[in-house]
Formats: sequence, structure tokens, C-alpha cells
Amino acid sequence: MTDTATAARRPGEQALSALGLGAPALDPADASTHTFPDGGRWRTEIPSCEGPEALAVILKESSRLDVPIHRISQGSGVWMLTDAEITEMVEATAERDIELCLFTGPRGTWDIGGSVRSDSRGGGLRARGHDAVAGCVEDAVRATELGVKCLLVADEGVLWTLHRARVAGIIPADTTLKVSALIGPVNPAAYAVYEKLGADSLNVPSDLTLDHLTEIRRVSAAPMDMYIEAPDDLGGYIRMYEVAELIRRGAPLYLKFGLSKAPGIYPWGTHLRDVTLDTARERVRRGRLALDLLARHGADGDMAPLGSRLPGSLNRFPVESATD
Repeated sequence: MTDTATAARRPGEQALSALGLGAPALDPADASTHTFPDGGRWRTEIPSCEGPEALAVILKESSRLDVPIHRISQGSGVWMLTDAEITEMVEATAERDIELCLFTGPRGTWDIGGSVRSDSRGGGLRARGHDAVAGCVEDAVRATELGVKCLLVADEGVLWTLHRARVAGIIPADTTLKVSALIGPVNPAAYAVYEKLGADSLNVPSDLTLDHLTEIRRVSAAPMDMYIEAPDDLGGYIRMYEVAELIRRGAPLYLKFGLSKAPGIYPWGTHLRDVTLDTARERVRRGRLALDLLARHGADGDMAPLGSRLPGSLNRFPVESATD
């Protein structure tokens, strides 16, 4: 680990120190000792890219604003895209050496079950019953056959099933599995379990404290995904001024550039075209703002090389064969 993050200038530090209001020194013990396999401490992700047209907008805007992108993810699901649309997205991201991540299958909010619409939101976004799990697996097989290398999941059983499918060669061994922010773990014990179930990166809620991130990093090196700006339905939290410290505590970390005060667009369709393209463009701009903050604070070093996508060696539960 380099000392870039620990040497970074903290926001307002010089002015506040001159006024006798300086912050306590950072504790080196709080810093994550983990990195991506190439030594990088952070990567970037643009979420909610709902089709080829939105992808084209993101790629154009990222070139214009010089925003490096490691991963682009989609939220509506594999089933909401045609084979031709998926192929177009796979080819466009491959040209830029960007990982494309598509969401798998049915989830509770798009099912007939009533518990998720109750006051308790029971069941949440998880896959209800065998058929919902089967739909997620169907999506995974279809997407990977079309060249998609990263799958987003919102159910622990689906995660374990897809990890087993990966081990068995049903989907490619280098497929990465990403845990959705909709079920993100909120404590180190849960985080470690998700890693063992097959997660290669895990969204955590954007309201976790810096100490929570340090607690997680003391038990797991699995890459962490965090919305630097969260959509309203995930709290609308904006943590842009904390980016340097989020990296110092949470590395290896994907910086996700979401957007608050924006309409929901899942499940996407052409009736939502204008807002989808406008918000896609603005997410890239939010990324530029966060990267500018990192640069101003001297904390923009240690970015993982563009094109890197694998998580490194992680801890897994043993996978038994189907005949055991």
C-alpha cells in the first residue's frame, strides 16, 4: 500500500488549523491494507446505464470530461434487453476495455408477492421461489453467452447458485458476481458471508460510517462498491467530500457515481428515454466533480489501471459437486 491516501490534504485543513480548529490526526490503524490485484486502491463505476443509447451517451461524455471508467452497470435486468442490444453494449464496452455488468432476473419488487409492498417490506428484492431463481440463472447463462462478464445479483441464494455454476463451468470461470446495493451488507460478519458465497464485489449502503468501513476491512479484502452520491430510493446520501477518506478506509473500492433528485427509471423502456439519457450524462459529470476533489486534495493517486476487472483471491465456502 502506498501512502498517497494518508498524505492527502484534508478538506479545509490549512484554513481551519490557522483558526485553531484543526482536526485530530488520522489514525494509521484505520487505513485499509488491501488493494486490487494490480496494487490499485480504487476503480470507478457509472451505474444505471439502461441500454445502448445511454451507454453511447456515457462513453461520449466520459471522453469529453476525461472521466476514467472501469465498470458500467445496468439496473433493469438482462430480461429488459434484446440480444442485439446486449451485443451492442458488450462490443462498445470491449472497445474501451470497460467491464459491463447486467442485473439478473426477477426480484421481489417486480413479482406478485404482497409482502414487499407491506409496511415491513418483507422479502425485499430477493428472488421468490424456485422459478425466480431459475429466471436469474436463465439471465446469467444468456448474458454470459453474449459476452457479458459481470452479473449483478440481489439474492443470497442466487449468488451461491451462480458461484456454483461458475465453478461447474456452466458460466465462464472469470465471470464476476456483484452484490446489489438493494441487499448490501451492513456489518463485517455479513460482508464476510457474502464473500464466501461467491461475491467478487459488494455494494454497501452509503450511510455506513467510516468506522464501519474499517470494521469490514478487518475481516474481508473483497472489493467494495459505494455510491458517492446515492439515488433517492437508497437514501440520497452525498459523500463527495469524503472520497479520499472513503478510499483510505475502504480500499479496494469502486467509486459509484449515482444521482440524487432524479426520477426512478427501473424497469427501463423508451417511454423514459429523455430522463434516462439526461441522468446518464449527469452521472458522468458527477464523476468528474468527485475526481476533481480527489485531485485538489492530492488523493487522486493509486487508481487501478483502466481495463482491470478481476478481484484477486477471495475466501469462499467449499463447493460440493451435485453428486456429493
